[in-house]
Amino acid sequence: MANESNGKKKGFQFNIIKNDPLDGHKGQNIGSISLENVAPVYVNADTGETYIDMGGLHGRAEVERRVKWVTDKSEVEGEDAKNLWLVWVAVERKENGPQYSGIGACFEMINRTKRRAYKLMPEHVNMLDRAVKGKIDLGKMDGFSRTALKKFLISYNEEMWNNATELQEEMKND
Repeated sequence: MANESNGKKKGFQFNIIKNDPLDGHKGQNIGSISLENVAPVYVNADTGETYIDMGGLHGRAEVERRVKWVTDKSEVEGEDAKNLWLVWVAVERKENGPQYSGIGACFEMINRTKRRAYKLMPEHVNMLDRAVKGKIDLGKMDGFSRTALKKFLISYNEEMWNNATELQEEMKND
């Protein structure tokens, strides 16, 4: 039992912190992720309803609670299944002002009746990483959901939308 160090998990652990991970430190928290400027936006692919739920940063959004997560979509499918997109939206202040700087979309399916939900964690992590790094990846998202997301982003903060020229170019046909 000497290898168990007070119940801590072995392996690499991410530190999710509020501010710049290297602010005032020379090496402590290298490899940390700052999620201060990221928001999880949920788009219902069936209805177009779009909203922010900050609980999604830690997999605790209201829509994600009280279900068992599985990686087999067939366990979730059925008439009560909801198709959702979790869209990681990063914002940043640039020379021309605040803007939507990075976006990554991941698919989820939730069936409350079956108490099952589908998502691929590696996809969620990779899309969050892409958004934080200022990349735009909406490649798998359907047109209806992209249009709903675009309307939401514009109505949420038109100034950030107007400053996000790369995102506008990506979504010009939505």
